[in-house]
Amino acid sequence: ERFKCPCVMITEVGATYFDEEEALALRRYFQKGGFMWADDFWGEYAWSHWERELRKVLPASEYPIIDVPMDHSIFHTLFDSKRFPQIPSIGWVYSGTTSERGQDSATAHARAVVDQKGRIIVFISHNSDFGDSYERESDDPTYFYNFSVEGYAIGINILLYSMTH
Repeated sequence: ERFKCPCVMITEVGATYFDEEEALALRRYFQKGGFMWADDFWGEYAWSHWERELRKVLPASEYPIIDVPMDHSIFHTLFDSKRFPQIPSIGWVYSGTTSERGQDSATAHARAVVDQKGRIIVFISHNSDFGDSYERESDDPTYFYNFSVEGYAIGINILLYSMTH
């Protein structure tokens, strides 16, 4: 079924596990032009776990992870995104903070795995939860204006990039 989807999104990847068969199938998916967005995981422990599982699929020697600069075309496919926001869960309404793991997740990171041609095949939003910017928009108007507008703009850019590169 995965091969029918040019773009997939995976969330809470800090708890992901790929067995050998899954890793091989996912690698074939990427080699055939598939794209994945990994979102909603927080802190260094979750990053280390995700990277370890991802490396079963895409070895570091062939597929580097890069920090994606804001001038990369993925952020300007349709909308002109000026920053990479940290989007918290709806709990922000009560806590007033965007970091879900305190200092351990204080900065949102836009990272990516690129193939040999430099094409992003896995976009990684670490220390941010773009999924919540879509699913929580009606919970509180303050949340919508603070997070959903930028979340949608970046999400649409990433989806369009995945379909055109």
